Amino acid sequence: MKIKAYLKPSCGWSNGVRAVLRKHGLAFEDIDIINQRANYAEMVQKSGQPLSPCVEVDGVMLADVSGEEVENYLLANELVQPAGQDAGVPLNAGCSDAEHAQMATKTVRFF
Repeated sequence: MKIKAYLKPSCGWSNGVRAVLRKHGLAFEDIDIINQRANYAEMVQKSGQPLSPCVEVDGVMLADVSGEEVENYLLANELVQPAGQDAGVPLNAGCSDAEHAQMATKTVRFF
């Protein structure tokens, strides 16, 4: 399975996606959309929208998803089996105010 995850370096939803993929032992490409303008542009072009996280699984784009939604997709399509362990972080939580403030100082504005 080929997985490309378009994620922010530090974000509740992005961390939830990472946690789900690690929980199921899946190899994935962690693509930084904050510090690399070309990565963000690629995500928007492929997903058709500007919100993250986006996860591409074998050519299928899951746009603006939480870790919970990614896990549900993987389970529903029998790409993984249920895992009894906890992911270790919330799978459906946004960024904290502190994370937003930190990203605002580093974010490259595209529009």
